[in-house]
Amino acid sequence: MTKLLERAFAEAGKLSSDEQDLLASRVLAELADEDEFDRAITASADKLTSLANDALAEHRAGQTQGDG
Repeated sequence: MTKLLERAFAEAGKLSSDEQDLLASRVLAELADEDEFDRAITASADKLTSLANDALAEHRAGQTQGDG
C-alpha cells in the first residue's frame, strides 16, 4: 500500500462509522465504475482493431479511393 493511501485510510479512520461507511461505498462504487470503463475501452479497442484491419484489407485489395 502506498504512503498516500495509508494516510487516506488513517484520516478516514477518524470519521464516524456512518461517514466511514459512506466513504467506503463511494470508493467501492468508483472502483466498480473504473472496472466497467476498462472493459468498455477494451471492447472498443477490439472493435476498432477489427475495423482498421478491414479497412487495410480493402485498401490492399484496391477497393478504396484516395483523395489526392
